[in-house]
Amino acid sequence: MAKILIGTSGYSYNDWIGPVYPEDTKKESFLKLYSEMFDTVELNYTYYSMPKAKNIAKMTEDAPNLGFAIKAHQSLTHKVDESKWQDDIKNYINAIEPLRERGKLEAVLFQFPYSFHYTEENRRYLGKVLEAFSGIPSAVEFRNAEWFNDKVIDGLRERSVALTGLDMPDLANLPPKLDVLTSPLSYFRLHGRNKENWWGPDSTATSRYDYLYSDSEIKTIAERLTQIIVQADRVIIYFNNHARGKAVKNAEMLKNIIRELFVESGDSAIRDGMMA
Repeated sequence: MAKILIGTSGYSYNDWIGPVYPEDTKKESFLKLYSEMFDTVELNYTYYSMPKAKNIAKMTEDAPNLGFAIKAHQSLTHKVDESKWQDDIKNYINAIEPLRERGKLEAVLFQFPYSFHYTEENRRYLGKVLEAFSGIPSAVEFRNAEWFNDKVIDGLRERSVALTGLDMPDLANLPPKLDVLTSPLSYFRLHGRNKENWWGPDSTATSRYDYLYSDSEIKTIAERLTQIIVQADRVIIYFNNHARGKAVKNAEMLKNIIRELFVESGDSAIRDGMMA
């Protein structure tokens, strides 16, 4: 039975003041308040800015109960410079060392864009990156359906790297809802099902993920996860539908429904502390 951790993708959003954080909350208090609700968080800022070890260390001090998944910097996934990506990897690994030392690293998430196609060149690059992160818990998120094939799945399994399970709009060439265990860690990201705002010139990071899952949708997701939960050692689940705190509401809903599913089935693992 897996250890189940549920949280959100990011925590530092100004539009969470009111819906999630009390009015007049200062930004420096966000992490502490978040840690009072959840036991894990996925850090997004490390995609935009190369992390620094001192900042990462301070986060573990400010929220000592939290585990951290951490997104790979864009220089490793979206804006790769052939002349320096290996140096970027070294800098990144050095920066996240405080998480590893303190046992707070859930995984490094490599989120590749839709434009990262299944080509020989990209396959070789991915293999080199994952080799450089060997021994560090890692997960790969593909946004293009081309990558969902047996060869890729077998390659991830050989490297013990998690293939990120996804929930997102049902649109052409986006990934399927495929839940395959390729490592002892199972990693899920739920982006919402906002078809209308996923593509297009008016799509933004806020509008794309502006979606609130219904009770019935969350229950279906929980049922979808049960097979993986009984196979994996650890399952971490992050909601990325962050607009106005919707991710927080849905994360709490999923916690409750998974707990009910296992208790109703007579499984006492959740009650015995398997869910965080």
